Amino acid sequence: MFWVQFFSRHASVQKILAISSVTRCTSKSVKHGRSVSLRSIFFNSVKYYPTKLVLGIETSCDDTAAAVVDDTGKILGEALHSQNEVHLKTGGIIPPVAQQLHRENIERIVKETLCVSGISLDELSAVATTVKPGLALSLGVGLEYSLKLVDKYKKPFIPIHHMEAHALTIRLINQVEFPFLVLLISGGHCILVVAQGVSDFLLLGQSVDIAPGDMLDKVARRLSLTKHPECCRMSGGKAIEHLAQQGNRLHYELGAPMRHHPNCNFSFSGLRSKATRIIMQKEKEEGLQEGHLLSCVTDIAAAVQHAVALHIAQRTHRAILFCIKSGILSQTNATLVVSGGVASNQYIRRALQIVTDATNFNLLCPPPRLCTDNGVMIAWNGIERMRAGLGVLNSTDGIRYEPKQGDPEDKARRNKDSIMLAEEIMILQSDRTEIGTTSAALSETRHPLPSPISPSTPRLKHSNQWTEDLPMIWKQRLDLNQQFIPSLLQARTKNFAFIVCI
Repeated sequence: MFWVQFFSRHASVQKILAISSVTRCTSKSVKHGRSVSLRSIFFNSVKYYPTKLVLGIETSCDDTAAAVVDDTGKILGEALHSQNEVHLKTGGIIPPVAQQLHRENIERIVKETLCVSGISLDELSAVATTVKPGLALSLGVGLEYSLKLVDKYKKPFIPIHHMEAHALTIRLINQVEFPFLVLLISGGHCILVVAQGVSDFLLLGQSVDIAPGDMLDKVARRLSLTKHPECCRMSGGKAIEHLAQQGNRLHYELGAPMRHHPNCNFSFSGLRSKATRIIMQKEKEEGLQEGHLLSCVTDIAAAVQHAVALHIAQRTHRAILFCIKSGILSQTNATLVVSGGVASNQYIRRALQIVTDATNFNLLCPPPRLCTDNGVMIAWNGIERMRAGLGVLNSTDGIRYEPKQGDPEDKARRNKDSIMLAEEIMILQSDRTEIGTTSAALSETRHPLPSPISPSTPRLKHSNQWTEDLPMIWKQRLDLNQQFIPSLLQARTKNFAFIVCI
């Protein structure tokens, strides 16, 4: 008996005993357009509690999600309420509607998560919640509920940056060591960063206008794809991907934006405008009013999806080459992680696979259910921060949420930053010898995300070499068509060809 008790104290032995008696339970219910997905792990003979247990809460946009994750990466329970069907009927996300649905469901989702995980609030090590970026009204619901929990049960609070959570999700399911390149593509964001640590990110590029998911949703709405019998219950991006499989992308040419921009930024508004012009022209030819389905809808969907995939592949390829050339990443065992809702698009994944195969990078993507917004990634980010001792707050005084770019309260600050950036560019053009001094003086103006709200805010900074040295290198030393890399990389896969021009 002594030896049984002795060995039972060891986590490794407990884990082996627990695995033999694990039962996975999945339940799903749909009522009035609302879906809840639960997953729970029950230990029949041994109830094993690891050192850390974190409850993650996510309400940054239109999904109310929660999950409990332990410090071994085990998902003990999760629940999700999707607002997708409601917003499909309204033609897009209406923030006050999303806020009300979050309020109606957040308590139920958290209770269901705790119930199926078998964990009580008293047993939690901390509560982690998304506080930025996102829709202001949605973020406020999650933060308000979380602060009530941590105040009542005297638990530490971990504010989570939504993009940081997406970036680190891959470490829940794969052994990925820092540093690695991350491409985050979703309905609200498109950024390329080098993850150098749990809260340390080097920004290489971002969308200068709209996000790819937003662009796909708007094109789908303009095509009236909710009236298509095969797509009536699909989001815009999913509908585009589904119909594109049946279309011929060669019937329409949208081109690739920013071909001559020596950076890693993205732009999708031009593609949206081109797609809109094509749609209007076809409506005129077929004698249809806006709101009716075109006969060539599958071909347009295929062309739009290809243009988005090509643009993402080109800019990511450029970032990979820069990371190799500058020594930011070693070409040996280097990794590209792709996450976010748009990362579940298989066509875009195949395009990126071509790029990583050509550059000897490993391509890793979370499973589709962890690419979209979920509570698991928030809880796991909380675990990562607890391990690193970063941003675990025992006092929540002064904690607030910060919305994504485009929200009214964020516009004033960004207008000021834009003016300062314009002044910096003029200085760089007039006197390149002052680059180092100018960079130090104006480095704060380049911060791509809202100003820090707490010590937990991830350290996201621009690469000085990228924003300053690289344009000079390109102008003075590098002829990309001859010295750096071949100007044309062509790779073919079944049913489609990709040309990545650098």
